[in-house]
Amino acid sequence: MKYQPVIGLEIHAELKTESKMFCDCFNDPEAKEPNTNICPICLGHPGSLPVINQRAVEFVIKTALALNCQIPDSSKFDRKNYFYPDLPKNYQISQYGLPLSSNGFLEIGGIKIKIREIHLEEDTGKLVHPVGADYSLVDFNRAGVPLMELVTEPDISSSQEARQFGEELQMILRYLDVSEANMEKGQMRCEVNISLKSGQKELGTKVEIKNLNSFRTVERSIDYEIKRQGDLLESGQKVVQETRGWDENKQRTFSQRIKEEAQDYRYFPEPDLPPLTELASISQHLSTELPELPQVKRQRFSREYKLPPADINTLVGSKGLADYFEQIVSELETWLKIKSISDKQPLIKLTANYFLTELQKLLLVSKTKIEDCQISPENFAEFITLIQQKEVSSSAAQKVLQEMFQTGIDPSHIVEDKKLRQVSDEAALIKIVSQVIKKNPQPVKDYQSGKENALQFLIGQVMAASQGQANPEMVGEILKNELK
Repeated sequence: MKYQPVIGLEIHAELKTESKMFCDCFNDPEAKEPNTNICPICLGHPGSLPVINQRAVEFVIKTALALNCQIPDSSKFDRKNYFYPDLPKNYQISQYGLPLSSNGFLEIGGIKIKIREIHLEEDTGKLVHPVGADYSLVDFNRAGVPLMELVTEPDISSSQEARQFGEELQMILRYLDVSEANMEKGQMRCEVNISLKSGQKELGTKVEIKNLNSFRTVERSIDYEIKRQGDLLESGQKVVQETRGWDENKQRTFSQRIKEEAQDYRYFPEPDLPPLTELASISQHLSTELPELPQVKRQRFSREYKLPPADINTLVGSKGLADYFEQIVSELETWLKIKSISDKQPLIKLTANYFLTELQKLLLVSKTKIEDCQISPENFAEFITLIQQKEVSSSAAQKVLQEMFQTGIDPSHIVEDKKLRQVSDEAALIKIVSQVIKKNPQPVKDYQSGKENALQFLIGQVMAASQGQANPEMVGEILKNELK
């Protein structure tokens, strides 16, 4: 490419604290009624004084530690002044100059994307635009919700890299349990800063794309903007420093306003809040609470379970899925010890197959979270052993799993109750096969004359005679031997 993209991200995530950032109003992103979780503090009434939410501060520090950031010993809040209908105080309490953390990184595809800072602020309200009306309404339920902002250095060089960074960050926030980070619900929002440079020349003029609410939109808006800016430069025109939005219908960015600079916000220290001190000792304590993070978990799953990368990425993509899978494996390892079986790999592979296909399908169709699944890890492990020991056929296994999913009943009980146990007794199967051979002389002759399809017909007859309980693999072998 003649021009190289230089991309930085600003990502906001609402924190899942019980109360808002500076008051005790309920932090409820799902609130249906507007303007119910509000008070004089989050509405900015004269004389009201904010109080810092300690849990929100801890959430930001935990996130910073997970992203290899440096934590200072002290920090402070500042006023960011601007006027907008959804900003009740006409200023936002944010951080400028002394954020809660800085100088971190997140590795994406072997490349370290540097993180300039992660700071804490309060969210704004939300404008509602009734269809067909010539006015807008304001819902202040979101005003004052703790909002974490992460700012990267301009280290990203493609739309795919930007998307991967956002997806990995979202996963980490969920692993830490500090944010739901649901982009569709506005709990995570992304802004892109993008410019083009030619060769080793200085950076081009920066354009910001605001309020992107999906990773697909992040990717598409960057691709569009790279082309737009490239076309301008090729035609001898200048790129204007501005803020642009994304039109999903037209799949293009559009100009919103000239980009503000820091001085436009007239930052100054928040006079109603004390500085945050002793952050180093707090971070040392919080570091002991960090869970195993996605990147480390991927490496361990690959080493211990030897599954394909795609399977590992799916499992690690949700902490709930990964934890549930490991509980199943733990139960299977206990069973293997009892049976004195040393090779666990076939069982792990079988577990991953049913877990990532059949169970995932049931979860998706029913819109059930893995945390709400009625199948206990112990019962799922037992289900896998029944399949491994050929106690149930593959078709019966699907029926058993569906019944387990709907009722939570253990698989052995379902197998007995529904008469789904597979017959693997050789003597019993020979008896059924002999009867089928006697009743079907023509298919027998067809097979003996070289028509392989006749064997499948005979296997079907045996399965029917056994009410679907015969082991089809054994039936096939017995039939071949009897028909020689």
